[in-house]
Amino acid sequence: MTEARPAPEVRKGLAGVVADTTAISKVDPETNSLLYRGYPVQDLAATQPFEAVAHLLWHGELPTATELAELEALERSLRPMDERTRRAIDDLPLEAHPMDVLRTAVSQLGGLDDTLGREDGVLDPELNRGRAVHLFAQLPGIVAYSQRRRHGLEPVAPRDDLDHARNFLWQTFGEVPDDAVVDAFRVSLVLYAEHSFNASTFTARVIASTLSDVYSAVTGAIGALKGPLHGGANEAVMHAFAEIGSADRAEPWLDEALAAKRKVMGFGHRVYRHGDSRVPSMKAALDSLVAYYDRPDLGELYDALESAFVERKGIYPNLDYPAGPAYHLMGFDTPTFTPIFVAARVTGWTAHVAEQHGANSLIRPLSQYVGPERREVPSE
Repeated sequence: MTEARPAPEVRKGLAGVVADTTAISKVDPETNSLLYRGYPVQDLAATQPFEAVAHLLWHGELPTATELAELEALERSLRPMDERTRRAIDDLPLEAHPMDVLRTAVSQLGGLDDTLGREDGVLDPELNRGRAVHLFAQLPGIVAYSQRRRHGLEPVAPRDDLDHARNFLWQTFGEVPDDAVVDAFRVSLVLYAEHSFNASTFTARVIASTLSDVYSAVTGAIGALKGPLHGGANEAVMHAFAEIGSADRAEPWLDEALAAKRKVMGFGHRVYRHGDSRVPSMKAALDSLVAYYDRPDLGELYDALESAFVERKGIYPNLDYPAGPAYHLMGFDTPTFTPIFVAARVTGWTAHVAEQHGANSLIRPLSQYVGPERREVPSE
């Protein structure tokens, strides 16, 4: 008699499963700190331009002055939007979610890349480094145009005399804000750039593991990030703030939400158990914007809801909680928040695609079947 095999352990959501190795980022359990290539993200956010962080994620080291200048020059040269991309966006309805616009535009960029048809063109490391910079340069203009188009505004052409963060804001609003706003925005981009094997990054790596191209991987990652359990949380935070209205309403609103078993977005994280290490840097950026725009009411609402939630649930905010109101104060409309996340995270995604292609193994997990046992098809 054959001995029955024990049922395999099923980890729903792959919780606790180590799927591969990576040299790109990790959460250091001793300090509860997110590290990019070994550097604490809060230190990078405090000192580095976003272009330098992108170089670090792609190449493993912070750039020299010469390397940074070369990357800046290349990125600025790649900013102008192809008219075919603009037409692809214009073919979408105005009410389409900006994440759908962005997903479509990235897929279209892949269709325009004739080097993908070259022998080994999909996997060529040099071509993929160029594609990563191209996506890095293109996404701010696409995100900006999407917001302006929905509001009936003409597109704003990029400027080659502005750094990445300033140009992003310029193309969105048609003016470059004061340094306090630019710096808060830069900090947010650095903090959103990478976070190990999160849902969208893992999606990108699964697609890359089939030896598909980087545009397909990024398009799939955008689809994963669109979901409110991953990237859509920063939008949900502002929807909650709009419902609450003022700090004195935070506690009764929360009590009603918890009684109705509503999910309160912006709190908790699969990886962090003692608070998201990125939050202090983003909260400091938010505080600077609250002061700059003279909006103490928003700061008070933020503090009131956080205090009430931590007291009731013992769960702390994640990065989306301060990022949402920060983007709101800068003037981005709420549906644009997650596309900004994409424009930052594309640096991490493309780094992971390169890493996956560099030591590839097809990602193909098993499943435990729980359906009916073998049975016969009924006869007539």
